[in-house]
Amino acid sequence: MNRRHFLGASFAATTPGLSLAQFPERRGKARMHVGLAAYSFRDQFAWSKGKTKTPVNGEIDMFGFLDYCAEHGCHGGELTSYFFPADADRVYFHRLKRHAFLRGVDICGTAIGNNFSLGPGKILEREVANAKQWLDKAVLMGAPHVRFFAGTGKGFAAGGERVEAAIAAVKDCAEYAGERGIFIGIENHGGITAELLMRLVKEVDSPWVGINLDSGNFISEDPYADFERCAPLAVNVQLKTHMRGSVRADLPRLIGILAKAKYQGYVVLEYEHGKPEEIPDYLATLRKLCASI
Repeated sequence: MNRRHFLGASFAATTPGLSLAQFPERRGKARMHVGLAAYSFRDQFAWSKGKTKTPVNGEIDMFGFLDYCAEHGCHGGELTSYFFPADADRVYFHRLKRHAFLRGVDICGTAIGNNFSLGPGKILEREVANAKQWLDKAVLMGAPHVRFFAGTGKGFAAGGERVEAAIAAVKDCAEYAGERGIFIGIENHGGITAELLMRLVKEVDSPWVGINLDSGNFISEDPYADFERCAPLAVNVQLKTHMRGSVRADLPRLIGILAKAKYQGYVVLEYEHGKPEEIPDYLATLRKLCASI
């Protein structure tokens, strides 16, 4: 792999003073596949972060979630780490991989809830160790991408050394991920700005690290502009039906931004508003929009 590819002058021009991270140039037209995040059914899972809970409005497990994806025309399913049973082992993940293959659904990624904005120390070391465990689990289930959180805006505001510690933590994980052929997508989660997000990706400077671009998480007055600035570095996209909490998202505009950036990959619906019965209609809308680019 040539480790010095560039995204082009358009991204550099919109981000003064920010050199480009090691990242492959997008070639050809945009191509997007529609996926669904297991997080969309967070109330229906009987497990959450290693503990049992009471499902609301029916129960689903990861196998049932993959069945739902197959039955509703999803190319991929994103298997959020929170909802795996505590005793999930190698046999479980291989069974899940087999089930997905037989249903014709890609396991397009998983997502973890790490926090690297804690500052240097034993707690951060444990966060890194847990993230590496999930990179290994991604290999077992055949997921090419793991969503990471860098941390929180509040955490990073507590001291400049926390940003440097987070960069070092992601670098450590990036080397581990690259050895296993797994991408890391850092999400704009926890109130961090687009500027900080792009800085983290740039300074980690790995061909295996990009942005997990979540349309609903930008905190500025112009989230669409932030979405557009970050789109060239996206390795995975999560679309929500609303922006900044309560404002309904302009899905055609978001898909248009991704098309302009020549994004090639998964557009994963992460449904957070309303009832699960609405999910099929949103999936149909996304399929139509992605097919029209």
